[in-house]
Amino acid sequence: MKKLMTGNEALVQGAWEAGVKFASAYPGTPSTEILESLTERKEVKSEWAPNEKVAIEAAIGASIAGLRSMASMKHVGVNVAADPLFTYAYTGVTGGFVLITADEPGQHSSQNEQDNRNYAKAAKIPMLEPATSQESKDMMKEAFTISETYDTPVLVRVTTRVCHSKSIVECENRVEADFSDYEKNVKKYITVPAVARELRKKVEQRMIDLADYSEKSPFNFIKDNGKKIGVISSGVCYSYAREVFGDEANYLKLGFTNPLPDRMISEFCKDLDTIYVLEENDPYIEERVKMLGFVPHGNDTFPPYGELTPDVIRKSLYGSELPTISYDKDMVISRPPTLCAGCPHRGIFYDLGKRKNVMVAGDIGCYTLGFSEPYNAMDFNICMGAAFSAGHGAQIAFDLKNEDKRVVSVLGDSTFFHTGINSLIEVLYNQSKTVNVILDNRITGMTGHQENPGSGRHADLSDAPIMDIEAIVRALGAKNVKTIDPNDLTLVKETFDWALGLDEPSVIITRWPCVLKKLSQQDQEEFQDVFKDKYKVDQDLCIGCKLCIKAGCPALSYEPATKKTIIDRNQCVGCGVCAQLCKKQEAIVKEER
Repeated sequence: MKKLMTGNEALVQGAWEAGVKFASAYPGTPSTEILESLTERKEVKSEWAPNEKVAIEAAIGASIAGLRSMASMKHVGVNVAADPLFTYAYTGVTGGFVLITADEPGQHSSQNEQDNRNYAKAAKIPMLEPATSQESKDMMKEAFTISETYDTPVLVRVTTRVCHSKSIVECENRVEADFSDYEKNVKKYITVPAVARELRKKVEQRMIDLADYSEKSPFNFIKDNGKKIGVISSGVCYSYAREVFGDEANYLKLGFTNPLPDRMISEFCKDLDTIYVLEENDPYIEERVKMLGFVPHGNDTFPPYGELTPDVIRKSLYGSELPTISYDKDMVISRPPTLCAGCPHRGIFYDLGKRKNVMVAGDIGCYTLGFSEPYNAMDFNICMGAAFSAGHGAQIAFDLKNEDKRVVSVLGDSTFFHTGINSLIEVLYNQSKTVNVILDNRITGMTGHQENPGSGRHADLSDAPIMDIEAIVRALGAKNVKTIDPNDLTLVKETFDWALGLDEPSVIITRWPCVLKKLSQQDQEEFQDVFKDKYKVDQDLCIGCKLCIKAGCPALSYEPATKKTIIDRNQCVGCGVCAQLCKKQEAIVKEER
């Protein structure tokens, strides 16, 4: 049966056909839909994990015990998961194990751009790189066979355009993989140094064996058009290359890319006049081609960052792009990303942005937008879960320099469960005087409302125990803890004044649901008045002071002709922050929805 599928859906189809029985993940663009799609396959036990390290560890455990298992995450998530991955590369598997890394050339929604093909090389594990949805399914299926045949975890590397583009996939039936028998084997799974040194030798022999597989893999092939120009590429770059060069070049399409097929590359290159290596980000293939004695054009011709789309390739080669429709860019209204109307983080950043001598250490989430206008509240962010510990370090620096500056660190509820707990332990253990804010909007907002340990539901939306953030914080040893409504600006100000007046660590939990969240039964019981009102501006009373605009709410706009503010009724959800800022407070009034 043929179906139209995204690459992410096809990866799931391949895993399902291969008989995978357990999957774990942490959401992150462009990988999120993989586990979401898996929850619809009832033969697979699918779970959201608090972070990527935990996800891969759970999948490894299931694999050791005999199940075909998988973990999926975005590229930066593999950094978190790298510790168990590198050791599992030594021990090998019982049931087949596959890790999917979804890389993001062009970093449309990520804090950095990294090429995770380097992880396969560093960990010494085989890697597959699909270019289409059909290949995503086929390679995922084959990955489990490779894993069990060569006793190794397998890395499947996809990129944004493969994850989210749709093409036709030939689907097949699921083949139930037998449960592999688990037998206690301390010489395989107890990695004390005496054992690990022997496993190290096994890893090297495995890579030699896999090099032979790479030469024979059907995912590595040559398309000979009888030309003197040759293009070597992998992943979606193969499709881009075919679009630009057409039949005017020969192609070496690489799908199994660690180890690379040296003999095939040499055979392809030996009679060519010009060799291009088209790959996004790092010169992973290009360096190997050079090591084999050839002189390809790669990073000397194409940019080493961003997406290598056909227009970028054409401009790099010919200095121009194909003609396209021109438009008056002055007519396009700039729409920078902003917090949603009614976002519960708004009141926090409004208050923080006004404070002097305060550094705000941020984290990864929607709330990173607190750095921008009109708040200008956030000073820096590093990576997921780093806000509290990095803020602690900054506070030490200010104290040692005798600077009168305080640090307020902010992160979200899902981020708290991810690695923020460890970060807070660092603060509490070392008794930092930082103010640590957990923005609890009752869901994982940034990636599209995935459940987390605090939301009360599992990945399949079945009921789950709710991890009480305040109870956890107090259990860690925090003495100064307050949970507040972030839409109450007076309460927000008083709470920050209280926390900044302390000479020891404090924790502020702001608890209000994300405005886009579908409220659970627990939410409806706890937040009974949420999103039930709207506000409007009394045009006769508005004096046009624009103080309400400083709330940064996209539902508010200022009309130059009338010199009045108006509220878009379709966007307003009644948080009331703008009404609290109004100089003439009776000018912004509540009305029933």
